[in-house]
Amino acid sequence: MTQAQLEALLHRLTGRLAGALRAEPFDPRVGHQVGAELVAAHIASAEGLGRTVEVIQLRLVRDLGLVADDVEDRMARLLATVTTGYARALRDRTLDEQESIRRAAMTARAQAERALRDSEARFRHQATHDPLTDLPNRTLFTERLTAAIDRPGRGADRIGVCFLDLDRFKVVNDSLGHQVGDALLVSVAARLRRALGDHLVARLGGDEFVVLVERTTGTHDVVRVAEAALAAVGEPALVDGHELTVSASVGIVERPVVGASPVELMRAADSTLHWAKAAGGARWSIFDPDRHRDELDRYALSAAIPAAIDRGEFYLDYQPLTSLRDGALLGVEALVRWRHPELGVLRPDRFIGLAEETGLIVRLGGWVLAEACREAESWGAPAPFVSVNLAVRQVHRPGLVQEVGGLLRQTGLPPERLQLEITESTMMSTAEEPVRALRVLADLGVRIAIDDFGTGYCNLAYLRDLPVTELKVAGEFVAGLRAPVTDPTSRTDERILASLVSLAHALDLTVTAEGVETEGQADRLRAIGCDAGQGWYFGRPGPAAGCLDRSPALSTLAGAGAVGSGG
Repeated sequence: MTQAQLEALLHRLTGRLAGALRAEPFDPRVGHQVGAELVAAHIASAEGLGRTVEVIQLRLVRDLGLVADDVEDRMARLLATVTTGYARALRDRTLDEQESIRRAAMTARAQAERALRDSEARFRHQATHDPLTDLPNRTLFTERLTAAIDRPGRGADRIGVCFLDLDRFKVVNDSLGHQVGDALLVSVAARLRRALGDHLVARLGGDEFVVLVERTTGTHDVVRVAEAALAAVGEPALVDGHELTVSASVGIVERPVVGASPVELMRAADSTLHWAKAAGGARWSIFDPDRHRDELDRYALSAAIPAAIDRGEFYLDYQPLTSLRDGALLGVEALVRWRHPELGVLRPDRFIGLAEETGLIVRLGGWVLAEACREAESWGAPAPFVSVNLAVRQVHRPGLVQEVGGLLRQTGLPPERLQLEITESTMMSTAEEPVRALRVLADLGVRIAIDDFGTGYCNLAYLRDLPVTELKVAGEFVAGLRAPVTDPTSRTDERILASLVSLAHALDLTVTAEGVETEGQADRLRAIGCDAGQGWYFGRPGPAAGCLDRSPALSTLAGAGAVGSGG
């Protein structure tokens, strides 16, 4: 209040009190109103009330010139009502202020709780949803999957999972940029949500999505979902001015919830997704427990290879390479075996493929090469050459020349008594370094042979410039020679073999036929000019001593007429 406003208020209140003192009959309740108005005007301190009573008592009666007998009594009663009205108004105002504070506190608390709930909901959404596509993420999917499995009263419920991955999505990122790739993922997510609205669709990361199918009645329910997902993904999408069409692969798992676990379901779905990818993509595959078990066994076997090398569980058998002209032992092929402590002796077809897939073939192949050179040197001279298979990774590995040269120096094995067998696909590589390394080895005197010739590129034109000394013809062609000469297929195989032998000889290459199992095969191979043979007819793989002690005469070759194949 301004000073003028305050003076006007006090003047008006004083007038009311003066009027009350003069009034007949006397009504002291006017004091209640005056006290209340003082509080309303924020004259509400204890000092303010005291000063008011003091001024009224000392000056009001005197200034009014009142001399009535009851004037003092009236003043006392009037002051009492002023004080009472003042106290009541002050109490009421205090209560009102306290109520306002209480209501403000309640409102603030409600707002804080609402803000906290909103914040928690926001954080919960951020924690359980993918920031790019706004689909549920792995966390929320796992929660829903766990709840579906552990739901009370689930009884005979079944559940399905579709694990989806875009095919060749990396090409989009690499060629058009990650911004376009992200936009494509958003488009795919929207289409999946639209097509599969009845099911939980989540993005696990990258270009991987997963769909939860609850309460299925069988695998066909999940297959329908997978086909709908593939159709949705395959729709053309206009992204940043680019019309893009992508495909996807889907791994399907469907089973009863009893006995299932989220981790096991997702692992099975992931494995099945890789099956679909390996089959060419743009398709779905259904989980096969037998196949999955085989893959786990293969993984366990591959994981055991390094320790098996360290423990000396691998050893070499040898199979003779015999001259078809006079039956002389020309060489022996080193064939690795694994004396597994639980599975017994394993042939190469059980573990070589695994070693190649995992890259362990480099270490295992290096051991085979070193062991073959060491053993071959101990045979003395004259002795046959030892033939060792080299995997693609070994041929392309830098330092091949140094590795082979070092082994020859360490063991003392003459270079001409070592033959390296390489597959056609390795030899036909456009990379210059492997071919250059093989040329250096050939210049040292090491023999170079192409193994399983005829099953790969079969391009003799390349052989003009490659350091090859021998072709080993694949046993698939030789197998046809077991049939009678009158058989049309057998005659065709014989003509193919004759052509290969003739062309190889024109390039100054010797030819060894693999998989020779009968005397009839040997005779027909000899007739077409094949130089050597390898197979059970000439001897089964075994210790080196068994090969070296053999008679050179064909008529006495061990294993004559035996059925089977080498390796």
